[in-house]
Amino acid sequence: MNEAFANAEPMIRLGSFAAVLAVMIAWETLAPRRRRLVSRWLRWPSNIGIAVLNTVLLRVVFPAAATGFAILAADRGWGLFNLLETPYWVAVVLSVVLLDLAIYTQHVVFHAVPALWRLHRMHHTDIDLDVTSGARFHPLEILLSMLIKLALIALLGAPALAVLVFEVLLNATAMFNHANARLPLGLDRVLRYIVVTPDMHRVHHSVEVDETNSNFGFNLPWWDRLFGTYQDQPRAGHDAMTIGLTEFRNERELWLDRLLLQPLRRDRAIG
Repeated sequence: MNEAFANAEPMIRLGSFAAVLAVMIAWETLAPRRRRLVSRWLRWPSNIGIAVLNTVLLRVVFPAAATGFAILAADRGWGLFNLLETPYWVAVVLSVVLLDLAIYTQHVVFHAVPALWRLHRMHHTDIDLDVTSGARFHPLEILLSMLIKLALIALLGAPALAVLVFEVLLNATAMFNHANARLPLGLDRVLRYIVVTPDMHRVHHSVEVDETNSNFGFNLPWWDRLFGTYQDQPRAGHDAMTIGLTEFRNERELWLDRLLLQPLRRDRAIG
């Protein structure tokens, strides 16, 4: 089974990514939530370029990826679930939930620690928000995030299936909740008890600092409510709110070279 996961993992992830991306692009086109400030053709080359660069970089630095590392951990008996001989499906479910909690915690820390914010703020300098924003992270942040994820997989002894499910869900929900897609308000109110919705996550990309420091979840919405970081709506409303950071609003800041050099630029207060 483990070998099958290792062989299938790249195609499963690529296939799910392409399918969700296509659906979100169509949704944004047919039912946009907000009017765009700048053309997709100005933003998309850099956002997609960052995504491609990060994918290649991860495969070079971590050839086995997170799923392969989970197989290694299982073979060597590493981690809590292996030591306790936890039933397989219990380990799978708990691993997915705990990995999501770890991503939430990491996100909070990346906003709170100045050196980490310098890496993460590149994600917040997008002045529009759409499906491509969900993949717009600095390569150094992506590498550091993978190291954190691998450490947690080893600590938990997370099954390979759980890691694969988590990775697919995280990619899919990141594209979904960054999308400029309109949901009926009643449906949004229900869905945000189950998954982070676009309206819920958009608050996190507000130019207002207290709103930036809310709604940190990517996949499961429960952690923000549990730890007091949940904000229901932006004060200005979704149509009028300003997205991005006050210091980086020039369209030149959307170019790929500026994004890669973002951590070296003059800092603002912690996000």
